[in-house]
Amino acid sequence: MIRNRGQIGICSAALFILLACGIVSTARAGPSFALMNDPEAAGGQTSSGTLDSEFDEFEGFDEFESEPAPPVFDPLVGYNRTMTRVNDRLYFWVLKPAAQAYGAVLPEFARQCFSRFFKNLGFPVRLVNTLFQVKLKGAGVETLRFGVNSTVGIVGFFDPAKKWMHLSPYEEDCGQTLGYYGLNGGFHLVLPFFGPSNLRDALGRVPEFFLDPVSYYIPGAFAVRVVNRTSLHIGEYESFRKDAMDMYILFRNAYKQNRKKKIEE
Repeated sequence: MIRNRGQIGICSAALFILLACGIVSTARAGPSFALMNDPEAAGGQTSSGTLDSEFDEFEGFDEFESEPAPPVFDPLVGYNRTMTRVNDRLYFWVLKPAAQAYGAVLPEFARQCFSRFFKNLGFPVRLVNTLFQVKLKGAGVETLRFGVNSTVGIVGFFDPAKKWMHLSPYEEDCGQTLGYYGLNGGFHLVLPFFGPSNLRDALGRVPEFFLDPVSYYIPGAFAVRVVNRTSLHIGEYESFRKDAMDMYILFRNAYKQNRKKKIEE
């Protein structure tokens, strides 16, 4: 009696295993299981042919495979990385301390006034580039802004054109104008003190130097403008770079995307 029960138990276990195997096979095969039981549904194709064709779809498939990133033309990568580190040190060792000392002497209200003053003086650069890009509305807005802010705004220390008339400046430069006419940015180039750039935008700085009164009409004004602007944005550079695995790649990609967006606007 006990032996019969043991045999029954063994048979039951074997049957259970067979059923389990059948269920697993069904789950794996999916639609192919129905096709194996109904050759006509397979269009006359045998079950082995159906299975082979289904597995062929996944041949060579890698779950973790991704498209390789296109190579970046960066012939000056060695120099650029070095200059990125130099500029980074200059910021923390020279520019930031100078801006903090400057901010401790001048209240934020006064620094905002100087920021608007320098923005107003940049009118020739923006006007010429809006005209070259045939942005006539932008040229008109820039001209009106300059007239209002230079008079009512007391040589640009205030910005009534933006506050009262809702006229914002058109941030255009010579590099954007060259891009507007289809000139590619070329290879990446990190400039001393100025930071990330490219060949096109670096060349665009030459005519900008002669268009910007701050560059050569007011001695020392360029340094004051840089320190004043930095004093109003301390912490932004640090926040941007703090989690970067590769600071140079981060700056290069961010600069490229930002310039592309501005040119397309």
